[in-house]
Amino acid sequence: MRIGAHVREDDDPIGAGERLGADVVQLFLTDPQKWNKLTPHPRSEQIRESPIDVVVHSSYVINVASLNNRIRIPSRKSVADQAKAAADLGAIGLVVHGGHVRDGEDTAAGFDNWRKLFERQADKGGFEVPILIENTAGGESSMARRFDDIARLWDQVGEFGAGFCLDTCHAWAGGEELVGVVERIKAITGRIDLVHLNNSRDEFNSARDRHANLADGTIDPELLAAVVLAAQAPVILETPADGLADDLAYLREAVGDA
Repeated sequence: MRIGAHVREDDDPIGAGERLGADVVQLFLTDPQKWNKLTPHPRSEQIRESPIDVVVHSSYVINVASLNNRIRIPSRKSVADQAKAAADLGAIGLVVHGGHVRDGEDTAAGFDNWRKLFERQADKGGFEVPILIENTAGGESSMARRFDDIARLWDQVGEFGAGFCLDTCHAWAGGEELVGVVERIKAITGRIDLVHLNNSRDEFNSARDRHANLADGTIDPELLAAVVLAAQAPVILETPADGLADDLAYLREAVGDA
C-alpha cells in the first residue's frame, strides 16, 4: 500500500515527498483558483524518474457539470490539458471534483455534461491518464455528494473507464456514513483508485469541507484507518501541514504491512 500526501511545495514535489518519507505525492500544476495556462514543470525529469508515484489534482475552478458555457467549455479544455500535463510527468491519475449545477437547475443536465466530456475525448483517443472523480462535501445540486447521485453519475461515465477518488472528510461532511463506505462505493463504481484520507473539523452532514489532522477531528481515527485497509488503494493525506508527519506515522503504524 502506497501512502503519501499532498505537498505544498509544487515546485519541488519529489523533494517534499522524500522529506516526508512518502510513497506517493499529490500536487497542483497551476494555481488551483485560476484559469492560468499550463507551463512545463521545471523538475519534470526528476518527477518522471523518481520511485515516488505522482497524482495531479486538477484546478478547483473546473466544473465539468456546469450549464454555464463560460465555465463548462473551459473546464473541458482544462481537464484535457491537465491530463496531458499529468501524463508528461508519469502521473497515475488526475483528480477532478464532481462539480455541480446551480440551485434550481436540472441535475440531469449536469450528469449529461459529464458524459459529454468523456464522449468528446473518446473521439480524440481518450484521456492520457485516468480521470479520478472525487466525491464532494456540500451543495444540494452536486454531482458527487450523495452516493445516490454518484450512482447517477456512474450511469453516464462508468463505461468510459472513469476512476474514483474517495475523500473521507467529504463523505462525512456530505452525510454519508464511513462504516462500510468502501463496499458501498465499490457497489456503485466497481473501484476506488485513490483515497484522500482526511479527518473533519465539522460534524457529520455539515456540508463543510474543512480538513483536520487524523487525531484532531470529529471522525474516529481508527475508522479512518479501517477505510484505508478496506480500500487497498493509494492514500493521499490532505491534512494540515503542522500535523502531517504525525498523520503519516499514525497511518503507517495502523495499517502495518497491509
